[in-house]
Amino acid sequence: MGKAFILGQKLTSGAEVLFDERPKERREDLYDREREIDEIKRNVGRPLILITGIRRIGKTSVLKVALNEVDIPAVIVDARGLRRNYSRADLYRLIAHGLTSSLDKLRDLISGIRGIRVMGLEVELSWRGRDSLSLIELFDKLNERKIIIAIDEAQRLRGPQSNELKDALAHSYDYNRNITFILTGSEAGLLHDFVGVEDASSPLYGRFYFEVKLDRLSRDQSIDFLSKGFEQLNLRVSEEVLERAYEEFDGIPGWLTFFGNAYSSGISLERIKIMAVRTALEELKNMIRDNPRRYGLVLRAIAEGKRSWSDIKEYVEEREGSTISSSVLSNIIRNLEDMSVISRYEFLDPVYREAAKLLP
Repeated sequence: MGKAFILGQKLTSGAEVLFDERPKERREDLYDREREIDEIKRNVGRPLILITGIRRIGKTSVLKVALNEVDIPAVIVDARGLRRNYSRADLYRLIAHGLTSSLDKLRDLISGIRGIRVMGLEVELSWRGRDSLSLIELFDKLNERKIIIAIDEAQRLRGPQSNELKDALAHSYDYNRNITFILTGSEAGLLHDFVGVEDASSPLYGRFYFEVKLDRLSRDQSIDFLSKGFEQLNLRVSEEVLERAYEEFDGIPGWLTFFGNAYSSGISLERIKIMAVRTALEELKNMIRDNPRRYGLVLRAIAEGKRSWSDIKEYVEEREGSTISSSVLSNIIRNLEDMSVISRYEFLDPVYREAAKLLP
């Protein structure tokens, strides 16, 4: 394992540590982020809060820690598993799952409401028929007490059914003073488009939201994070290795945690880089699956150092052997920016840059 050596027994009790890859739920298990957590807590009571930042930056952890520190019931809706072009049934199923996860705090509030059935430890919502319940009616019922409704990766809710949810959000914004909505998003541009406060056709047009932006850790913070994480595992790792890890993963907590877990298991830094790139490659392929050829060429061009629109256009046309319209290329670049993959012809995540070089 290079210059790492064991000082004692590794932790095996299941205690929370910095390198736990699952989202943190207690402040003491989360490195830094005090300012962001406190900002969220101070602004609970506003109708709408956004938490944004690139993938693996720690949004879910910050959200969960903040929610655990406020004495208000919270419903967490995880939109990550929602399929594209989801149905109304999918949307209601997702919200029912969120209500189920908080049933211990909400049972007395939602029991007996038309359209809501509590079946043992699960909540069912009727979205069609005489006893159905609209989202506006649901939020009106939940407004009977202070509550937080958090939607993780809310940009996934974009699609044909999004207007019903946005109508309900706009209604709650205006009438339900006890509800705070917190939306997180790794694809900041798409999240902002979903909310649509600058889109005159959006139900939320002109509404104010408070935004908490999560940045990557600095060099000193990254090295301190890794040092403390290895110390919790009774390992000492050389400054040289920690510096290299920071350079490779650029202060992104999720990748640093990935490195910490793998390195403490005896895997070399070089091998960890390969593992991380393979993971990022599969994520990129999934993100661009609707048009993999052209998106892949644009990403490869930027990964190989093309830093202007004209250079990227020339690169794509040379490899396709055909012209590409200016509007199509501009849309691809804008979409990649909205997905928080690139900004100003640079990758926001160095691991994604290396993964893009492997795209077919």
